[in-house]
Amino acid sequence: MKVDGGIGWDLDKVGEQARTLEELGYSGLMTAETAHDPFFPLVVAAQNTERVELMTSIAVAFGRSPMTLANIGHDLNAVSKGRFALGIGSQIRAHITKRFSMPWSNPAPRMREFILAMRAIWANWHQGEPLQFAGRFYQHTLMTPFFTPTNNDYGPPKVFLAAVGPRMTEVAGEVADGVIVHAFTTERYLRETTLPALERGFAKAGKQRSEFEISYPLFVVTGQNEEETAKAEAATRQQIAFYGSTPAYKPVLDSIGAGDLQPELNRMSKQGRWVEMGSLISDEMLGAFAVSGEPNAIPGLIKARYGDLVDRTAAAYGGIPVDQQRRLVAELTAA
Repeated sequence: MKVDGGIGWDLDKVGEQARTLEELGYSGLMTAETAHDPFFPLVVAAQNTERVELMTSIAVAFGRSPMTLANIGHDLNAVSKGRFALGIGSQIRAHITKRFSMPWSNPAPRMREFILAMRAIWANWHQGEPLQFAGRFYQHTLMTPFFTPTNNDYGPPKVFLAAVGPRMTEVAGEVADGVIVHAFTTERYLRETTLPALERGFAKAGKQRSEFEISYPLFVVTGQNEEETAKAEAATRQQIAFYGSTPAYKPVLDSIGAGDLQPELNRMSKQGRWVEMGSLISDEMLGAFAVSGEPNAIPGLIKARYGDLVDRTAAAYGGIPVDQQRRLVAELTAA
């Protein structure tokens, strides 16, 4: 199992962070698109590392065009010498239309076409195929030598797609190289909803499971003492409640018989009662969403629950001492 670690947005510190995580044995470094650009830190990380993979988890696809992300993905894969994976997600309608001022419609079909459009652009740049992509949502039919990258030694990047619902998950299985499973996921939902959807996508594309990666940045509750563990547990309950307030994620709660809680969480979120929401996450629900235990027990617990399901994982081990962190990563990445 590969283990990914997160790096921050402060470009003055990213180089050191990246070197440290590589030295600790992490398989990959991830950035997220929240308050800052997710790509700039990976440029710095690429220049300060030699082995680790680099991934956005995630960049907002629908806030950009396929051409924009094709350029960024190409350049990051070139500067990292083939170590970059473009992790993308759809976001939700309100953010796309109101924050990014971009169109929104039919997210799963649009995302499928978005990825295929990028692949058509890369095929033009790397294989010299004519650029004649004419889809329902995107059209790319013009490319001249002046706008064609020439640093093509490492080819296009892998594409990972974040997905929760079965339709988007099926798209991931069909047209992406991997899926980024939302942290707000249960083992049962993975087995009964995510994997069957991926298999339907694999069947459409004639793929094998072995050609695909499942990334799951799961919740982990641990600490060096009771106080640290209690703090981690409270934060995790609040995060689960936050995600659970999203109507589109109700099926995940349904998978553990807690779907009736979703409207209440949604109502409380609109009132800004974020801390109080965490108190509604029972011990049973916490156990369904998070792996909890002493630091040294965490690798075994993760492998026991998800070892046959996922190929790579990520969790917050930043509060754990360096030597112990190295052991945790080594145990998870061991065959």
